[in-house]
Amino acid sequence: MAVVEVEHLTKRYGDLTAVDDVSFSLEPGEVFALLGPNGAGKTTTVEILEGARPRTSGSVRVLGHDPARRPRELRERTGVVLQEAGFEEEFTVAELVELHGRMYPRRVATAAVVEQVGLTDKAHARVRTLSGGQRRRLDLALGLVGAPELLFLDEPTTGFDPGARRRAWDLVEGLRRDGTTVLLTTHYLDEAEHLADRVAVVVRGRLVALGTPAELGARRQDAVVTFRLPETVDLSALPALDGVLVPDGLDWHLTTARPTAALHTLTGWAAGRELEIPALTVRRPSLEDVYLGLVAGAGETGPDDPADDGRPTRRRGPRASGAGSATPGRGGRLASRRS
Repeated sequence: MAVVEVEHLTKRYGDLTAVDDVSFSLEPGEVFALLGPNGAGKTTTVEILEGARPRTSGSVRVLGHDPARRPRELRERTGVVLQEAGFEEEFTVAELVELHGRMYPRRVATAAVVEQVGLTDKAHARVRTLSGGQRRRLDLALGLVGAPELLFLDEPTTGFDPGARRRAWDLVEGLRRDGTTVLLTTHYLDEAEHLADRVAVVVRGRLVALGTPAELGARRQDAVVTFRLPETVDLSALPALDGVLVPDGLDWHLTTARPTAALHTLTGWAAGRELEIPALTVRRPSLEDVYLGLVAGAGETGPDDPADDGRPTRRRGPRASGAGSATPGRGGRLASRRS
């Protein structure tokens, strides 16, 4: 059974349609990236899945429940890592993770989740002393401490240095191996290409592409072969090449739908003349190339998603039950998102 099923989801704010007839699903253990420019409708879509915002029409099932009807049950089985979140500054890292973990019926040990996000050496440091990257790792810890079946990751590596970013990627890949389903929103296209099993691109509220990164990359067949001619060789001596050849300083770029044939022609020609072709490379279309083309083709500029205005919107996490247990969601953090 799919972890998330979205069929013909629509959300309107007056005359503005923020999400327009969107359908997709997430399978167990899948990393699914939801991409789009600011104001595309990503935030509204994710908030509807989390049960934080009502929909206008369409069907949504998350872990077998309608999030509009069973938000508490879903909060106990999901984790949320927001792009921006406020913390109780005087708690230590371990105290905040421990407090947040108490709100879940099943939980990961505090020391284990702190180690998982690489904050063991900061476990007893107060939150106010953490750097921006360390705060992002703390946010990851709070999203993971409840052993979620489904994890919402909103820009998880913002503020990370390259090493921390790679460790975060390793963490997400480990979650996938353990069977956790991840819904990722990111503006780093290389991150989506590296992590995601499938990618959905949303522009102006509409789903304009859905598939694996390789499937989306295949939408643009042309590759670019770059090479530099030896100084003693004139361009007129080159063999006929299938494609469009343009100069770039000392280099030449051949845009072609047949890069393998072009390489064969070039290298065969050079070998027959005992020449070396320096700086010979092939660049095939990346997810970023396809994404930029889709966004430009669909019209990047449009009305902003009203959920994307940066205002604090809601508190996170299940509330503890029982008398006298008015523990605020997410350990007292007032959460907001921007995407």
